[in-house]
Amino acid sequence: MSLLTRRDICEASLSLRKLVLYGPLLWARSSSSTARFYGLVARPLRPFYGLVARPPASASAHLQQYRVLAKLPLVTSMCSSQDTENNLFLNVSKTKELIVDCSKKQERHYQPVRISGTTVERVDSFRYLGVHISQDLSWSRHTSSLAKKARQRLYHLRRLRDFRLPSKVLRNFYTCTIESILTGNITVWFGNSTKQDRQALQRVVRSAERITHSELPDLQTTYYKRCQTKARKIVKDPTHPNNRLFSLLRSGRRFRSLKAKTERLKRSFFPQAIRALNQGN
Repeated sequence: MSLLTRRDICEASLSLRKLVLYGPLLWARSSSSTARFYGLVARPLRPFYGLVARPPASASAHLQQYRVLAKLPLVTSMCSSQDTENNLFLNVSKTKELIVDCSKKQERHYQPVRISGTTVERVDSFRYLGVHISQDLSWSRHTSSLAKKARQRLYHLRRLRDFRLPSKVLRNFYTCTIESILTGNITVWFGNSTKQDRQALQRVVRSAERITHSELPDLQTTYYKRCQTKARKIVKDPTHPNNRLFSLLRSGRRFRSLKAKTERLKRSFFPQAIRALNQGN
């Protein structure tokens, strides 16, 4: 019996502790140029399940894709059965389905996913860890949301300026309340954002510069610094799953660039991070 709560102490297994400690999950299944993302919320929170199929190089790519799609009902039923065995309840009403199809062919029709007899709602955008992920992998919705939040906080910055606070205090307030919003998860979305989206965010920075009467770092510079910092952490960690992507050339000073056929991949994090590291060297 606990002396603090006067309750009986019960031992919990390690598996149950893991189920409780994990946060909201993002379940992803990708095949060829199509991917399905599921945000599953359970009570209590539980780890996520992943089923990743690499794009086949043979001519039977479409056949392999539909084979993987046929496994979706089996995976969802397995998740539901494991929830029941561990006394967990899967909240289907908060589960969303997001289909990302980057193929240039005709629009495909996908069967709806059902969990415990309930159809999972299909959405065109899903908010995960503060980032709006769209089905076309564009970041306009996310950047517009960031710009709106940042403009709302410019009001408080103006009020502090009216109180005639020093510029150093205004810059600290900007860094804590506005810049933290504009640069949240910037390594994920900034590389593939459009020029119009970047200009909309940069206008917020220029407005803050006029209020604080000081020069503030632009988002492009912040993006490259964040990429360098994150890439150095991956290089120093040999256990990181993406450590193998950072390989040095024979000179031992520069990293080997990744091959990318599409502009989307070329502007993603890892090619940009390698480019930032090479520029820093």
